[in-house]
Amino acid sequence: MTVLPGLWARSDTRSKQIQELDKHIIDKCELVELNFHWPRFVGKNGRIDFHGQQKKSTALRLYTNKGAIGWGLSHPKATDLFPLLKNKKVTDLILPEIGIVDGLDNRVDFALHDLMGVILNQPVYKLIGGNGTNETPIYSGMIYLDELNPGNETKGIDAILENCQWDVDYGYQQLKVKIGRSGRWYEHDKGLAKDIEVVKLIYHSFKDKGVEVLVDSNDMYTLDGTIKFLEGIGDMPLYWVEEPFREEVEAGKKLKQWMLQNGFENTFYADGESRPDFEVCLGLGKQQLMDVFLPDTYGYGFSKWLKLMPELKRIKMLSSPHAWGNRLKTNYTAQIAAGLGNVCTVEGVTCLSEDIDYGNYPMINGKIKVSDAPGFGMKILKK
Repeated sequence: MTVLPGLWARSDTRSKQIQELDKHIIDKCELVELNFHWPRFVGKNGRIDFHGQQKKSTALRLYTNKGAIGWGLSHPKATDLFPLLKNKKVTDLILPEIGIVDGLDNRVDFALHDLMGVILNQPVYKLIGGNGTNETPIYSGMIYLDELNPGNETKGIDAILENCQWDVDYGYQQLKVKIGRSGRWYEHDKGLAKDIEVVKLIYHSFKDKGVEVLVDSNDMYTLDGTIKFLEGIGDMPLYWVEEPFREEVEAGKKLKQWMLQNGFENTFYADGESRPDFEVCLGLGKQQLMDVFLPDTYGYGFSKWLKLMPELKRIKMLSSPHAWGNRLKTNYTAQIAAGLGNVCTVEGVTCLSEDIDYGNYPMINGKIKVSDAPGFGMKILKK
Protein backbone atom coordinates (compact mmCIF):
# COMPACT_ATOMS: atom_id res chain seq x y z
CA MET A 1 0.00 0.00 0.00
CA THR A 2 1.33 3.44 -0.96
CA VAL A 3 1.04 6.17 1.68
CA LEU A 4 1.03 9.72 0.30
CA PRO A 5 3.75 11.91 1.88
CA GLY A 6 1.24 14.52 3.06
CA LEU A 7 -0.90 11.93 4.81
CA TRP A 8 2.15 10.40 6.44
CA ALA A 9 3.27 13.79 7.77
CA ARG A 10 -0.21 14.47 9.07
CA SER A 11 -0.33 11.10 10.81
CA ASP A 12 3.09 11.70 12.38
CA THR A 13 1.99 15.14 13.63
CA ARG A 14 -1.18 13.67 15.10
CA SER A 15 0.80 10.98 16.90
CA LYS A 16 3.06 13.60 18.48
CA GLN A 17 0.06 15.69 19.53
CA ILE A 18 -1.54 12.72 21.24
CA GLN A 19 1.73 11.88 23.01
CA GLU A 20 1.90 15.45 24.36
CA LEU A 21 -1.75 15.49 25.47
CA ASP A 22 -1.24 12.14 27.15
CA LYS A 23 1.22 13.72 29.60
CA HIS A 24 -1.45 15.99 31.06
CA ILE A 25 -3.84 14.92 33.80
CA ILE A 26 -6.63 17.22 34.99
CA ASP A 27 -6.13 17.85 38.69
CA LYS A 28 -8.44 20.81 39.34
CA CYS A 29 -11.81 22.05 38.03
CA GLU A 30 -13.64 25.25 38.94
CA LEU A 31 -16.55 27.38 37.82
CA VAL A 32 -16.17 31.15 37.40
CA GLU A 33 -19.07 33.59 37.06
CA LEU A 34 -18.33 36.28 34.48
CA ASN A 35 -20.13 39.59 34.02
CA PHE A 36 -20.60 41.23 30.65
CA HIS A 37 -23.02 43.60 28.99
CA TRP A 38 -24.29 44.51 25.58
CA PRO A 39 -23.54 48.06 24.34
CA ARG A 40 -27.23 48.96 24.49
CA PHE A 41 -30.53 47.76 25.88
CA VAL A 42 -31.90 44.94 23.71
CA GLY A 43 -35.65 44.79 23.37
CA LYS A 44 -38.28 42.36 22.17
CA ASN A 45 -38.25 39.98 19.26
CA GLY A 46 -41.41 38.54 17.78
CA ARG A 47 -41.61 35.86 20.48
CA ILE A 48 -39.69 37.01 23.59
CA ASP A 49 -40.07 40.11 25.78
CA PHE A 50 -37.24 42.54 26.63
CA HIS A 51 -33.77 40.96 26.65
CA GLY A 52 -32.11 43.70 28.75
CA GLN A 53 -28.43 44.62 28.83
CA GLN A 54 -26.52 43.38 31.91
CA LYS A 55 -25.66 39.69 31.63
CA LYS A 56 -23.73 36.88 33.30
CA SER A 57 -22.20 33.66 32.04
CA THR A 58 -20.42 30.75 33.70
CA ALA A 59 -17.02 29.46 32.63
CA LEU A 60 -15.49 26.08 33.42
CA ARG A 61 -11.75 26.35 34.07
CA LEU A 62 -9.52 23.27 33.98
CA TYR A 63 -5.98 22.84 35.34
CA THR A 64 -3.53 20.02 34.61
CA ASN A 65 -0.66 18.54 36.60
CA LYS A 66 1.75 20.12 34.07
CA GLY A 67 0.50 23.66 34.67
CA ALA A 68 -1.74 24.05 31.61
CA ILE A 69 -5.01 25.95 32.03
CA GLY A 70 -8.00 26.01 29.68
CA TRP A 71 -11.47 27.44 30.03
CA GLY A 72 -14.74 27.79 28.20
CA LEU A 73 -18.42 28.63 28.40
CA SER A 74 -20.31 26.17 30.58
CA HIS A 75 -23.26 26.05 33.00
CA PRO A 76 -23.73 27.19 36.62
CA LYS A 77 -24.57 23.63 37.67
CA ALA A 78 -21.67 21.92 35.92
CA THR A 79 -20.05 20.87 39.21
CA ASP A 80 -21.69 17.47 38.74
CA LEU A 81 -19.18 16.89 35.92
CA PHE A 82 -16.07 17.42 38.04
CA PRO A 83 -15.77 13.74 39.06
CA LEU A 84 -15.81 12.79 35.37
CA LEU A 85 -12.87 15.10 34.66
CA LYS A 86 -10.57 15.01 37.68
CA ASN A 87 -7.59 12.66 37.55
CA LYS A 88 -8.30 11.88 33.88
CA LYS A 89 -5.71 12.14 31.14
CA VAL A 90 -6.65 14.77 28.58
CA THR A 91 -6.54 12.03 25.92
CA ASP A 92 -9.27 10.18 27.82
CA LEU A 93 -11.55 13.18 27.24
CA ILE A 94 -10.70 14.83 23.92
CA LEU A 95 -8.66 14.33 20.73
CA PRO A 96 -7.80 16.66 17.80
CA GLU A 97 -10.34 16.66 14.92
CA ILE A 98 -12.57 14.26 16.87
CA GLY A 99 -13.58 16.44 19.81
CA ILE A 100 -14.80 15.25 23.18
CA VAL A 101 -15.35 11.52 23.62
CA ASP A 102 -18.80 10.08 22.99
CA GLY A 103 -21.12 10.45 25.95
CA LEU A 104 -19.26 13.38 27.52
CA ASP A 105 -21.47 16.37 28.32
CA ASN A 106 -21.44 19.45 26.06
CA ARG A 107 -20.81 21.64 29.10
CA VAL A 108 -17.13 20.61 29.07
CA ASP A 109 -16.66 20.98 25.31
CA PHE A 110 -15.22 24.49 25.09
CA ALA A 111 -12.97 24.20 28.14
CA LEU A 112 -11.43 20.96 26.85
CA HIS A 113 -10.87 22.36 23.35
CA ASP A 114 -9.23 25.45 24.83
CA LEU A 115 -7.07 23.30 27.10
CA MET A 116 -6.03 21.09 24.18
CA GLY A 117 -5.02 24.16 22.19
CA VAL A 118 -3.04 25.60 25.11
CA ILE A 119 -1.16 22.33 25.65
CA LEU A 120 -0.32 22.00 21.94
CA ASN A 121 0.27 25.75 21.43
CA GLN A 122 -2.18 25.77 18.53
CA PRO A 123 -5.43 27.65 17.84
CA VAL A 124 -8.46 25.41 18.00
CA TYR A 125 -9.33 25.90 14.33
CA LYS A 126 -6.07 24.23 13.27
CA LEU A 127 -6.68 21.30 15.60
CA ILE A 128 -10.14 20.66 14.13
CA GLY A 129 -8.94 20.67 10.55
CA GLY A 130 -7.97 24.14 9.36
CA ASN A 131 -10.15 23.65 6.29
CA GLY A 132 -11.92 27.02 6.23
CA THR A 133 -10.87 30.62 5.68
CA ASN A 134 -9.47 32.83 8.44
CA GLU A 135 -11.94 35.62 7.68
CA THR A 136 -15.70 35.03 7.55
CA PRO A 137 -18.56 37.52 7.01
CA ILE A 138 -20.20 38.58 10.27
CA TYR A 139 -23.61 40.12 10.93
CA SER A 140 -24.99 42.14 13.81
CA GLY A 141 -27.66 40.10 15.57
CA MET A 142 -28.80 43.03 17.73
CA ILE A 143 -31.46 44.88 15.69
CA TYR A 144 -34.67 44.13 17.61
CA LEU A 145 -38.14 45.70 17.83
CA ASP A 146 -36.46 48.75 19.32
CA GLU A 147 -39.35 51.15 18.75
CA LEU A 148 -41.02 49.35 21.67
CA ASN A 149 -38.15 49.89 24.13
CA PRO A 150 -38.74 52.09 27.18
CA GLY A 151 -38.02 55.71 26.30
CA ASN A 152 -38.42 55.20 22.55
CA GLU A 153 -42.10 56.14 22.40
CA THR A 154 -41.37 59.38 20.55
CA LYS A 155 -38.44 58.06 18.49
CA GLY A 156 -40.30 55.21 16.84
CA ILE A 157 -38.41 53.73 13.90
CA ASP A 158 -35.66 56.33 14.31
CA ALA A 159 -34.52 54.33 17.35
CA ILE A 160 -33.95 51.32 15.10
CA LEU A 161 -32.02 53.39 12.57
CA GLU A 162 -29.81 54.77 15.36
CA ASN A 163 -28.93 51.24 16.43
CA CYS A 164 -28.25 50.21 12.84
CA GLN A 165 -25.93 53.20 12.47
CA TRP A 166 -24.09 52.24 15.68
CA ASP A 167 -23.52 48.73 14.35
CA VAL A 168 -22.36 49.95 10.94
CA ASP A 169 -19.96 52.40 12.61
CA TYR A 170 -18.67 49.49 14.73
CA GLY A 171 -17.79 47.59 11.55
CA TYR A 172 -20.73 45.38 10.64
CA GLN A 173 -21.73 45.24 6.97
CA GLN A 174 -24.57 42.78 7.54
CA LEU A 175 -27.56 43.62 9.76
CA LYS A 176 -30.03 40.98 10.91
CA VAL A 177 -33.38 42.64 11.55
CA LYS A 178 -35.95 41.09 13.84
CA ILE A 179 -39.44 40.92 12.36
CA GLY A 180 -42.57 39.00 13.40
CA ARG A 181 -44.32 41.92 15.10
CA SER A 182 -47.71 40.47 14.25
CA GLY A 183 -47.03 37.49 16.51
CA ARG A 184 -47.42 39.12 19.95
CA TRP A 185 -46.95 42.84 20.00
CA TYR A 186 -49.14 44.25 17.20
CA GLU A 187 -52.42 43.47 15.55
CA HIS A 188 -51.63 41.17 12.64
CA ASP A 189 -51.99 43.58 9.71
CA LYS A 190 -50.32 46.47 11.54
CA GLY A 191 -47.43 44.26 12.64
CA LEU A 192 -46.84 42.93 9.14
CA ALA A 193 -46.97 46.45 7.70
CA LYS A 194 -44.49 47.68 10.32
CA ASP A 195 -42.10 44.80 9.55
CA ILE A 196 -42.17 45.73 5.87
CA GLU A 197 -41.72 49.44 6.60
CA VAL A 198 -38.76 48.87 8.94
CA VAL A 199 -36.87 46.49 6.66
CA LYS A 200 -37.31 48.68 3.57
CA LEU A 201 -36.23 51.77 5.48
CA ILE A 202 -33.09 50.08 6.80
CA TYR A 203 -32.17 48.85 3.34
CA HIS A 204 -32.64 52.22 1.65
CA SER A 205 -30.86 54.05 4.49
CA PHE A 206 -27.72 51.91 4.29
CA LYS A 207 -27.56 50.42 0.80
CA ASP A 208 -25.07 53.04 -0.37
CA LYS A 209 -22.68 51.75 2.31
CA GLY A 210 -22.93 48.22 0.94
CA VAL A 211 -24.86 46.88 3.93
CA GLU A 212 -26.72 43.58 3.49
CA VAL A 213 -30.00 42.90 5.31
CA LEU A 214 -31.08 39.61 6.90
CA VAL A 215 -34.46 39.05 8.58
CA ASP A 216 -35.50 36.76 11.42
CA SER A 217 -39.11 36.26 12.54
CA ASN A 218 -38.37 33.72 15.32
CA ASP A 219 -41.05 31.32 14.02
CA MET A 220 -43.77 33.94 14.45
CA TYR A 221 -44.91 34.01 10.81
CA THR A 222 -46.95 31.51 8.86
CA LEU A 223 -46.18 30.50 5.29
CA ASP A 224 -48.80 32.96 4.07
CA GLY A 225 -47.43 35.73 6.30
CA THR A 226 -43.88 35.13 5.07
CA ILE A 227 -44.97 35.39 1.45
CA LYS A 228 -46.91 38.59 2.16
CA PHE A 229 -43.84 40.05 3.85
CA LEU A 230 -41.63 39.20 0.87
CA GLU A 231 -44.20 40.63 -1.51
CA GLY A 232 -44.23 43.76 0.63
CA ILE A 233 -40.49 44.41 0.46
CA GLY A 234 -40.61 43.94 -3.31
CA ASP A 235 -37.37 43.69 -5.23
CA MET A 236 -34.98 44.76 -2.47
CA PRO A 237 -32.16 42.20 -2.03
CA LEU A 238 -32.29 40.08 1.12
CA TYR A 239 -29.41 37.89 2.33
CA TRP A 240 -31.64 35.40 4.16
CA VAL A 241 -35.03 34.67 5.69
CA GLU A 242 -34.50 33.03 9.09
CA GLU A 243 -37.02 30.98 11.08
CA PRO A 244 -40.08 32.22 9.19
CA PHE A 245 -42.19 29.51 10.88
CA ARG A 246 -41.56 26.26 12.70
CA GLU A 247 -39.67 24.04 10.23
CA GLU A 248 -42.06 21.79 8.37
CA VAL A 249 -41.61 19.86 5.13
CA GLU A 250 -44.51 21.04 2.97
CA ALA A 251 -44.42 24.65 4.14
CA GLY A 252 -40.64 24.74 3.61
CA LYS A 253 -41.03 23.39 0.07
CA LYS A 254 -43.75 25.90 -0.79
CA LEU A 255 -41.78 28.82 0.60
CA LYS A 256 -38.59 28.00 -1.31
CA GLN A 257 -40.49 27.31 -4.53
CA TRP A 258 -42.29 30.65 -4.19
CA MET A 259 -38.97 32.43 -3.56
CA LEU A 260 -37.39 30.87 -6.64
CA GLN A 261 -40.33 31.93 -8.80
CA ASN A 262 -40.71 35.48 -7.45
CA GLY A 263 -37.30 37.14 -7.50
CA PHE A 264 -35.79 35.77 -4.28
CA GLU A 265 -33.66 33.08 -5.88
CA ASN A 266 -30.54 34.62 -4.32
CA THR A 267 -32.04 34.78 -0.81
CA PHE A 268 -31.16 31.96 1.59
CA TYR A 269 -33.80 30.13 3.59
CA ALA A 270 -32.20 29.56 7.03
CA ASP A 271 -33.65 27.54 9.91
CA GLY A 272 -32.97 25.04 12.66
CA GLU A 273 -31.89 27.36 15.49
CA SER A 274 -34.43 26.62 18.20
CA ARG A 275 -35.03 22.95 19.13
CA PRO A 276 -34.58 21.92 15.48
CA ASP A 277 -36.16 18.89 13.89
CA PHE A 278 -33.01 17.47 12.31
CA GLU A 279 -34.88 15.05 10.08
CA VAL A 280 -37.01 17.82 8.58
CA CYS A 281 -34.14 20.33 8.23
CA LEU A 282 -31.65 17.90 6.71
CA GLY A 283 -34.39 16.49 4.47
CA LEU A 284 -35.09 19.97 3.13
CA GLY A 285 -31.34 20.49 2.78
CA LYS A 286 -30.96 17.35 0.68
CA GLN A 287 -33.65 18.69 -1.64
CA GLN A 288 -31.80 22.04 -1.94
CA LEU A 289 -34.75 23.82 -0.31
CA MET A 290 -33.35 24.88 3.07
CA ASP A 291 -30.05 26.60 2.41
CA VAL A 292 -28.51 27.27 5.84
CA PHE A 293 -28.66 25.18 9.04
CA LEU A 294 -28.45 27.05 12.37
CA PRO A 295 -28.12 24.81 15.48
CA ASP A 296 -26.61 26.68 18.43
CA THR A 297 -22.83 26.59 18.87
CA TYR A 298 -23.18 25.85 22.60
CA GLY A 299 -26.60 24.22 22.88
CA TYR A 300 -25.94 21.75 20.07
CA GLY A 301 -22.29 21.27 20.94
CA PHE A 302 -18.92 22.25 19.48
CA SER A 303 -17.80 18.64 18.98
CA LYS A 304 -21.12 17.71 17.40
CA TRP A 305 -20.47 20.36 14.76
CA LEU A 306 -17.25 18.51 13.87
CA LYS A 307 -19.35 15.46 13.04
CA LEU A 308 -22.25 17.32 11.39
CA MET A 309 -20.31 19.54 8.99
CA PRO A 310 -19.13 16.76 6.61
CA GLU A 311 -22.77 15.70 6.16
CA LEU A 312 -23.83 19.29 5.42
CA LYS A 313 -21.05 19.60 2.86
CA ARG A 314 -22.11 16.32 1.27
CA ILE A 315 -25.69 17.56 0.73
CA LYS A 316 -24.45 21.07 -0.21
CA MET A 317 -26.13 22.75 2.76
CA LEU A 318 -24.43 25.78 4.32
CA SER A 319 -24.27 26.53 8.04
CA SER A 320 -24.22 29.43 10.46
CA PRO A 321 -24.10 28.12 14.02
CA HIS A 322 -26.39 30.23 16.22
CA ALA A 323 -24.39 32.44 18.61
CA TRP A 324 -26.87 34.94 20.02
CA GLY A 325 -26.39 36.24 23.53
CA ASN A 326 -22.67 35.95 24.11
CA ARG A 327 -19.51 37.15 22.34
CA LEU A 328 -17.79 33.93 23.46
CA LYS A 329 -20.12 32.03 21.14
CA THR A 330 -19.35 34.43 18.28
CA ASN A 331 -15.63 33.69 18.65
CA TYR A 332 -16.22 29.95 19.00
CA THR A 333 -18.21 30.07 15.76
CA ALA A 334 -15.37 31.92 14.03
CA GLN A 335 -13.14 28.98 15.01
CA ILE A 336 -15.67 26.54 13.52
CA ALA A 337 -15.70 28.57 10.31
CA ALA A 338 -11.90 28.62 10.04
CA GLY A 339 -11.54 24.99 11.08
CA LEU A 340 -14.33 23.30 9.15
CA GLY A 341 -15.38 25.76 6.44
CA ASN A 342 -18.93 25.83 5.07
CA VAL A 343 -20.02 28.72 7.34
CA CYS A 344 -21.58 31.46 5.24
CA THR A 345 -21.72 34.12 7.97
CA VAL A 346 -21.13 34.39 11.73
CA GLU A 347 -23.62 35.84 14.21
CA GLY A 348 -21.96 38.84 15.84
CA VAL A 349 -22.85 39.62 19.45
CA THR A 350 -21.10 42.79 20.58
CA CYS A 351 -20.19 42.48 24.27
CA LEU A 352 -18.21 44.54 26.76
CA SER A 353 -16.67 43.04 29.88
CA GLU A 354 -14.16 43.73 32.63
CA ASP A 355 -14.05 40.01 33.40
CA ILE A 356 -13.19 38.72 29.91
CA ASP A 357 -10.48 39.46 27.37
CA TYR A 358 -12.18 38.39 24.14
CA GLY A 359 -8.87 38.08 22.34
CA ASN A 360 -7.79 39.09 18.87
CA TYR A 361 -10.85 38.60 16.65
CA PRO A 362 -10.94 41.88 14.69
CA MET A 363 -13.61 42.85 12.18
CA ILE A 364 -12.04 43.71 8.83
CA ASN A 365 -14.24 44.89 5.96
CA GLY A 366 -17.31 43.24 7.48
CA LYS A 367 -15.53 39.95 8.24
CA ILE A 368 -14.37 38.46 11.54
CA LYS A 369 -10.73 37.33 11.55
CA VAL A 370 -10.07 34.29 13.71
CA SER A 371 -7.49 34.43 16.48
CA ASP A 372 -4.20 32.56 15.97
CA ALA A 373 -3.49 32.39 19.71
CA PRO A 374 -3.41 28.99 21.43
CA GLY A 375 -6.81 27.48 22.20
CA PHE A 376 -9.57 29.98 21.65
CA GLY A 377 -7.23 32.87 22.42
CA MET A 378 -9.35 34.43 25.17
CA LYS A 379 -8.60 35.10 28.84
CA ILE A 380 -10.47 35.35 32.10
CA LEU A 381 -9.52 38.66 33.77
CA LYS A 382 -11.59 38.17 36.90
CA LYS A 383 -9.39 37.35 39.89
